[in-house]
Amino acid sequence: MRHAQVNRNTLETRINLKVNLDGSGKAVLATGVPFLDHMLDQVARHGMIDLEVSAEGDLHIDAHHTVEDIGITFGQAFTQAVGTKSGLRRYGHSYVPLDEALSRVVIDLSGRPGMEFNVEFVRARIGEFDVDLISEFFRGFVNHAMVTLHIDNLSGANAHHQAETIFKAFGRALRMAVEADPRAAGAIPSTKGTL
Repeated sequence: MRHAQVNRNTLETRINLKVNLDGSGKAVLATGVPFLDHMLDQVARHGMIDLEVSAEGDLHIDAHHTVEDIGITFGQAFTQAVGTKSGLRRYGHSYVPLDEALSRVVIDLSGRPGMEFNVEFVRARIGEFDVDLISEFFRGFVNHAMVTLHIDNLSGANAHHQAETIFKAFGRALRMAVEADPRAAGAIPSTKGTL
């Protein structure tokens, strides 16, 4: 099975994260940030990965360090779990609607970090959660998973719906990218011979 566990301890956060790319969509989440727990549950469920995250952060300041560091830790664990990427599809994409909201996420397990985040949230907060932290989470993931990620919110009048379609589409795109390609015969999906 393709799985990994990463511990990240800094002066700002203490995070333990486990991921199983061949899971069944189970999530055990205790980040201290309820909205992030809700979003990570979407990633696990729709990505068919098992994800466990426990985090203690400096939430008395705000959620920034916790959310960003969980993204970083998830990226580190993903890199370990995906291995050499031989025989994988490499690319994944998904469109996900939720009522009036629609988002598209496209991922390339390229070995190079790059992110395009084209989202204009209709409000700055979802409950107590600062929507700016969504891009920080994904940036942390991208920089440590070494992937190219394009996130586009195509429509939405409700910020919760906008965010949820992004995380669901991210899970679906991940699921596609890490699936075995039966026609690839175990080859690295690159003309370079490495990713």
